[in-house]
Amino acid sequence: MTIYEKKLNRIRSIVYSNEGQINTVIGIKNYIENNYNDNLDLDVLSHMQFVSKYHLLRLFKKYYGQTPRQYLIDKRIEKSKVHLINGMSVTETCFAIGFESLGSFSTLFKTKTGKSPSEFQKEQLSRSIIN
Repeated sequence: MTIYEKKLNRIRSIVYSNEGQINTVIGIKNYIENNYNDNLDLDVLSHMQFVSKYHLLRLFKKYYGQTPRQYLIDKRIEKSKVHLINGMSVTETCFAIGFESLGSFSTLFKTKTGKSPSEFQKEQLSRSIIN
């Protein structure tokens, strides 16, 4: 083993000291990205990776800086923008991304983006007409 390989292995053992934890949070993140429109909660996610929901919460926050719920909301808002830009109605978008209430979707969208979904859609439509 060369000196380079020894140093690389030492650094790897420090940075990736618990590969199981990393694989758990990556698996949860990927699951959220692929199933953002489903009814996901901490119980579902923890059962999926066979880990305590409280441990999962701590791990996810440690590696991604936010809870799984916050990540899910951000992912849904991101996807809703795409749907709105593509001309889907606000109501259809709301249900397509996994929200059960139009009011809660609109409020959350406005909190995250500073605009209501319909304002956002109109602004994007006017931008596309100008360009």
